[in-house]
Amino acid sequence: MSVRYVLAAGSGALFGGFGLASPAAAHASAQPIAVDAHDLTTGRLVGTVAALVALTGVVIGALALARSAGRIGNGNGKKGALVSLVAGLIGIVIGAVNLAVADGGPGTGNGVIGGALALLLGPIAAVLGRLARVRSRRTERLTG
Repeated sequence: MSVRYVLAAGSGALFGGFGLASPAAAHASAQPIAVDAHDLTTGRLVGTVAALVALTGVVIGALALARSAGRIGNGNGKKGALVSLVAGLIGIVIGAVNLAVADGGPGTGNGVIGGALALLLGPIAAVLGRLARVRSRRTERLTG
């Protein structure tokens, strides 16, 4: 093998290789990374937190509604109603933002299922909080 052949092949691989590798590298970086079902990505974490906040709002709202009706404890459920209302609204906002920025559907690691669950549970928590607040005001007015 001649020296010229080795130099020509080496320079072609050196300069031509980078020229051809750049578009391939750019294309590879634009592709989504395969996510395993058990990996915790940022999108999944945000969706899960939004769903848990909304679920907490539902539980606290149900307890506040029961307290305001006089079924549990002796309180009026005013603080729980406010917490439930705020938790429901936070769940709605975070779930909607998470779904808006998601690139793919369920299973892609974007937290689509958690965001959708937050959008389902958030209004329930807000309605329960609002009902408990109205009922606690009514009970407060009646008892003096």
